[in-house]
Amino acid sequence: MKYLAAYLLLVQGGNASPSVADISALLETVGVEAEESRVSSLLSELEGKSVSELIATGNTKLASVPSGGAAVSSSAAGASAGAAEEAAEEEVEEAKEESDDDMGFGLFD
Repeated sequence: MKYLAAYLLLVQGGNASPSVADISALLETVGVEAEESRVSSLLSELEGKSVSELIATGNTKLASVPSGGAAVSSSAAGASAGAAEEAAEEEVEEAKEESDDDMGFGLFD
């Protein structure tokens, strides 16, 4: 990911076709050692493709990934409702304790 991010940053900055040296130099500015073999393989995979093509391809791949949560079972829903009630009770108790700390005078009275 860091190699792809560096590539995209260089393209966005105006370098239409970043080289291995460009990507390595950018990564070294932030203290990351670049493996030239990985950068070279990335550049060979991206050769001849535009950034807009890459983004469009990525969007179609991400569209097929399920992103919703699974349905909650009734026992889990009951447990979460019970936890919500306990949390509400704790908040009430904390509010009572905080009012005791006041002791009838304020800091700026």
